[in-house]
Amino acid sequence: MKLVSVQVTNFRSVDDSNEFEIGQSTCLVGKNEAGKTAVLQAIHGLKPLTDFSYNTERDYPRVNLNDYEEKHGKSEAEVIRTRWKLDAYEVRLVNDALCEGALADDTIIIIRCYNENTKRWGIKIDEKAIVDHFIKSESLNAAEKKQVGTHKDLTSLTKSLSSIESPTDKQRNIKERATVLTETPPLSIVVKLLDDRIPSFMYFSHYDRMSGQISIEKLNRDTQTNAVSDGDSVFQDFMTYAGTTIDELKDADRFESLNSKCEAASNKITDQIFEYWSQNDSLSIEVLVGRGESGDEAPFNTGTVVRARVKNSLHRVTVPFSERSAGFIWFFSFLVKFAQVKKHHGNVIILLDEPGLTLHGKAQADLLRYFKEQLEPHHQVIFSTHSPFMVPTDNYAAVRIVEDVITVDDRERKKSIGTKVSSDALATDSDTLFPLQGALGYELTQSLFVGPNTLLVEGPSDILYIQSVSNCLKNMGRTSLSSKWTLSPSAGVDKMMPLVSLFVGNNINVAVLTDVAKGNKMALRRLEASGILSDNHVHRITDFIDEDEGDIEDMLSPQLFTKLINKAFNLSTDKKLTHTKLLAVESDTNRMVKKAEDYFKLLPPEIDEFDHY
Repeated sequence: MKLVSVQVTNFRSVDDSNEFEIGQSTCLVGKNEAGKTAVLQAIHGLKPLTDFSYNTERDYPRVNLNDYEEKHGKSEAEVIRTRWKLDAYEVRLVNDALCEGALADDTIIIIRCYNENTKRWGIKIDEKAIVDHFIKSESLNAAEKKQVGTHKDLTSLTKSLSSIESPTDKQRNIKERATVLTETPPLSIVVKLLDDRIPSFMYFSHYDRMSGQISIEKLNRDTQTNAVSDGDSVFQDFMTYAGTTIDELKDADRFESLNSKCEAASNKITDQIFEYWSQNDSLSIEVLVGRGESGDEAPFNTGTVVRARVKNSLHRVTVPFSERSAGFIWFFSFLVKFAQVKKHHGNVIILLDEPGLTLHGKAQADLLRYFKEQLEPHHQVIFSTHSPFMVPTDNYAAVRIVEDVITVDDRERKKSIGTKVSSDALATDSDTLFPLQGALGYELTQSLFVGPNTLLVEGPSDILYIQSVSNCLKNMGRTSLSSKWTLSPSAGVDKMMPLVSLFVGNNINVAVLTDVAKGNKMALRRLEASGILSDNHVHRITDFIDEDEGDIEDMLSPQLFTKLINKAFNLSTDKKLTHTKLLAVESDTNRMVKKAEDYFKLLPPEIDEFDHY
């Protein structure tokens, strides 16, 4: 059974989300307070893995709470409407219980409402197929068929059979079978077959992190009163994963054995993390069981205490689990939780609320890779984000836009019509689209404008000059720019440093060709001194001309440069620029581009300003 669409209504900020499609992986993108968490928690309530249920006072849109009965009458408000596609096995289950073709459609609808313990089902049953099957299976003769007649549903068939004064054995058999299905309708039979096959929903938030230490005695009391905190609950999952229990941990004589179990479990999960954690491979988790010390804060000053610490082998230091990188703690906690879910629950849809929020952008890409390789082959995954690095750039079709839609009336008053979810990214505001734009921009930068060997230049005019000269050289049979190199503009030397860092970090071979001016010499020195570029990969225009300053245009002769200007701007005879006029222009630099700009400032206003591009 696979979830194919969702519609959330009457839940917190969501009046009606609209129906939106769900794939194997679905990414909900929206800004803060857009309603992403509300959408995920509404889905979670359909069949929660943990203790969660819809609460009218807490969850029904507050602005309409006092009008609940007026709006919904004696019925309850619908929260979640889901559409599912049955797999071949489930269709066979139904066919075996009823008959071949009993299902008119292999997609079904499941609904949950407030204040109801059961789900509502929408299943299209073809009762005529069942009626025809009953009649065909008994091989009625022509006279028997005529008495029975033609019917589209079981009620009509049963009524017709009951009116036959002297039914044959075959007719009685059909009546008995039809009566069973009128007393226990086909829909009830199908629901009973499929109810256990609905996947549970595992909801895991950015805030769900394992506690750094627990008091076994307190945890035991909280367990008995059903008051275990989320962080302690994850710690319980870790203990279970390690193969131990609260009762075992209370046994002081077995500390060494329990420490060994905890160590083995933490090592196993840490190994899983480092398959997808490129930030720091010097970290490991240590979990130790011991006695509470009198000087510690209560309740960790008595009884049995289990403490988790993060060890950094590079710096040779350990720190409490709660003081370590929040991103690393979240990843560890999630793997602990998921390991237990995978072991004990199997058929689960994973709901992740802002996963990896505190992770570095590169680590978020690692997390997406974990989703794709470890989760998606076995589970549907629905996650929310406002980070560009959590948008799956290899699967934009999986993105759904979440937006709190605001309207403005004739008096310029704002009104929210609630959270909407859509795959259409054209009708939303720029803030909502920012993560998508950022992800697309990063992806384009990494693929469209760069290659394995990239030459960064100042701007697009540099690219045109280099390409033109390179083509001329190639036609002359001389050495031209290798086709292995991609030219990419950088919008100036100040932008080169971050761009170089961006590209080099993705294993791209980068070289730089830059103009030299009085104001950028210090930036060039910093670029060379940074050491992020290979030797001889920083080229100045002044390396090729006999000047202290220069642009790429200064590699041309003044005669050629002025010829290009006159043709580009179609200057009349009296306005034409000669190389003598150009060199005579008073300027604080010998750069020809700057002299040309100053010359154009002296021309009449009807002539365009100089643009070196």
